Amino acid sequence: MATGADDTATGSGSRSDRVIAIVKEMIASGELQAGDRLPIEKELAARWGVSRGSLREAVRSLAALGVLETKQGDGTYVTQLDPGSLLRPLEFWAGLQEATQSVDLLGVRRVLETESAGLAAVRLTDRDLDELELILTDIDVGLASGELGPESFIDADAAFHQRIAAASGNAALAALIDSLMTRTLRGRLWRAITERDSLGAAHAEHRAILAALRTRDAERARIRMAAHLLGVEVFAAEHPVAGDSRVEPLSE
Repeated sequence: MATGADDTATGSGSRSDRVIAIVKEMIASGELQAGDRLPIEKELAARWGVSRGSLREAVRSLAALGVLETKQGDGTYVTQLDPGSLLRPLEFWAGLQEATQSVDLLGVRRVLETESAGLAAVRLTDRDLDELELILTDIDVGLASGELGPESFIDADAAFHQRIAAASGNAALAALIDSLMTRTLRGRLWRAITERDSLGAAHAEHRAILAALRTRDAERARIRMAAHLLGVEVFAAEHPVAGDSRVEPLSE
């Protein structure tokens, strides 16, 4: 069994990295599965030849990544390993980017959502179509009454895009889109506030996307989605927003 002195000589960071690599391999091989409880700390430290301090450090790192979860008084478990949790660090990273990088993030989002629209066109259900129609109908009512403000519109816009991503049937793709949406929505909110008639134009584009989805035409759905998001991307490039981080984030 390795001692704490061994960790000091070799470097606790390398020891904890070794533990992380072992856990990753065990999950990849199926030896550890979602929901499994890890053996007790003392047993793992002896088995893997690391100190309990290095083991704890590795567990904390894996918990931060959404791979493990420690339950007080119960033990450490493998999480459900869902893409939404595992890709959360990407959302954190995206939120740290300066306003000047928002165009890059919008470009990434456009690529991902273009593909999600194509997949959704051939995979979504009648219930998905009904839910998308309901979202757009609520926007119709709000725009007609004049009571739909920019922030409410963007909330509905987010729900529309997230529903399409979920209907793609690709959980990893949907999680990536979700992780980028929080940051890029600020740029959309700014556009909605500053560009006259942008709400109506964006809503017309939503309607065109939904029409393509109804026909199950994957290529048309991709084109409609790409055109819709390219407009936002071009506007963001031509109208950089100084201090973008000061725009209030939308409620999740």
